[in-house]
Amino acid sequence: MKYVDDFRRKDIAKTLAARIAAEADPARQYNVMEFCGGHTHAIFRYGVQDLMPGNVRFVHGPGCPVCVLPIPRIDNAIELAERHGAILCSYGDMMRVPASKKRSLIRAKADGADIRMVYSTQDALKIARENPDRQVVFFAIGFETTTPPTAVAIRQARAEGLDNFTVFCNHVLTPAAIQHILQSPELRELGQVRIDGFLGPSHVSSIIGSAPYDYFAEEFQKPVVIAGFEPLDVMQATLMLIRQINEGRFEVENEYTRVVTPEGNLKAQALVSEVFELRPAFEWRGLGEVPWSALRIRAEFAEFDAERRFALEQGSGQDVKGCECPAILRGVKKPTDCKLFGTVCTPDNPQGSCMVSSEGSCAAYWSYGRFRIDRARARTKEAAA
Repeated sequence: MKYVDDFRRKDIAKTLAARIAAEADPARQYNVMEFCGGHTHAIFRYGVQDLMPGNVRFVHGPGCPVCVLPIPRIDNAIELAERHGAILCSYGDMMRVPASKKRSLIRAKADGADIRMVYSTQDALKIARENPDRQVVFFAIGFETTTPPTAVAIRQARAEGLDNFTVFCNHVLTPAAIQHILQSPELRELGQVRIDGFLGPSHVSSIIGSAPYDYFAEEFQKPVVIAGFEPLDVMQATLMLIRQINEGRFEVENEYTRVVTPEGNLKAQALVSEVFELRPAFEWRGLGEVPWSALRIRAEFAEFDAERRFALEQGSGQDVKGCECPAILRGVKKPTDCKLFGTVCTPDNPQGSCMVSSEGSCAAYWSYGRFRIDRARARTKEAAA
């Protein structure tokens, strides 16, 4: 554990906090968007926000693949199991995300649909082998990190001749979402929130490398620092962003050099390119239609595409009334701004995806008690007034 513990040392955290306080210009505000849900949880778990000066604020972005998946796609997954009688294989964090009419995969399972939680694509392939008379669909979600294993599963299914196995592909791309946020004034500055810089995602960058972010830094003049998941990673990356902002630099820097390289994992990239291609557009919860932001299965592997095999059509769906997940995913609101948070919406009774996912902002606020701090501060302000 020594290697991990070195990135959680209290003495270094105090030193970094003092340096950030000394270098943050008190005359300006620093709004730093952490795109990755893993960063969000690290910030809350280790109290990183509380170590920042008052003018350095973390804005929680749409870096949770479960959270950004729109309701109609979950409706499609339920349709595959209920209407088409397929065995639907899903990662566990998708099981409780609300779909239309407050249904979810786990509720559909309780109603009799054959929906099974799996830990990997290999589990889904095994189920397909064991049930040759049944159609088995793997509900594929995630950013660039989880896409290569899906590509491996499709290639493996072809090699084995598993004609009862298909993939319902919902893999989305990080750079396209960042670009959409930067190009959309209504998303970038809605609610008077201006993004001054980004903490680049960790695991995603280990696949795609740091080079794809060069465009954002240059074109939109927003610095990007790729950060690891440990608290000292986040603090060091924040200090690097503050220095760039103060100096008027707009560059891509890599704090996570022990894992991320400029070119990324070339083998994984080639594998993904072989099996997948870009979709012209894809809906993100909170962001709407985002051009060239997701992947679909290439025509050469069409026999393993559940959307083609079952002729799925995407309908429309609405979040639960009063749920602020879309605004939270845009960084416009905090979980505590949602009237449902902590009352109607809890981990035992989630009303939105941000409370369900282990990477969701609402789950982070709840798990680490951030909402208690925010509410205590609000009461203090009210009493002072």
